[in-house]
Order: sequence, then C-alpha cells, then structure tokens
Amino acid sequence: MEVKGNRELKRTAGKSKKITRTDLILLVAILAVCAVFALAVRFLSAEGRTVTVSLDGVIVETLPMDRDVERTIRSDGGINIVQIKDRQVSVTEADCPDKICVKHSAISKVGETIVCLPHRLVVEIGGGDE
Repeated sequence: MEVKGNRELKRTAGKSKKITRTDLILLVAILAVCAVFALAVRFLSAEGRTVTVSLDGVIVETLPMDRDVERTIRSDGGINIVQIKDRQVSVTEADCPDKICVKHSAISKVGETIVCLPHRLVVEIGGGDE
C-alpha cells in the first residue's frame, strides 16, 4: 500500500473533483423521485367544493365553488376582494401594503389557502364535508 506524501496532498487539495457517472445517475434519480411526488400531489389532490373566508380566526363566510361570485371582505385593517371564477379562488384586490394575497396564484384544491396577514384574512378551500 502506497502512502501519498505531503506534496502530493497539497497539489490535489486545490483541485475540484470531476462529476462522475455515478453522481449523475444519483442526481437524475433524485430529480425523478421529486417530479413523481410533485405530480402525484398535484393530480391526486381532491377538488374543493367550498371556500371558507375567516377574519382574525372567525369564519365570516362559506361559499360554494360551483358558482362564480365576488365578495368584498371588510376588516379593521382594510378591504380584500375574493373572487370565485371557474372553480378557482383568488384575491383580486386588496389595500394592504405588500399585496402578497393578490399576487398569490388562484387555488382550487382541498387544503390550499391564501393569507393576507395585514388584514388577518384567510381564504381556505374545503371539501364540503366539514
């Protein structure tokens, strides 16, 4: 068995290692598992039947998702407009400073939520059996 000298160790310490074929196979396998999991979550999640709107932890309205409606929700903090259109729920307008709730994509699956922290608003999709 041959032992490397200090000079040889110093020469290899600064060099970067090359990616091997095994590294690539492992990376592809991990990405494939993640993709399968993401697709399963997306396509196996149940479609929601109701929308629950809560202010400060108190339910203010429960709406069916099968009708297109628009509701103005007023709180001490301000105003949010919640819209149900084509079985998708979104916050279309808000007078909060960051407007994260407005930028959030539309939701439609059970358990998905849109939250407006400044107004303490939570919009949540339910299955209808709650």
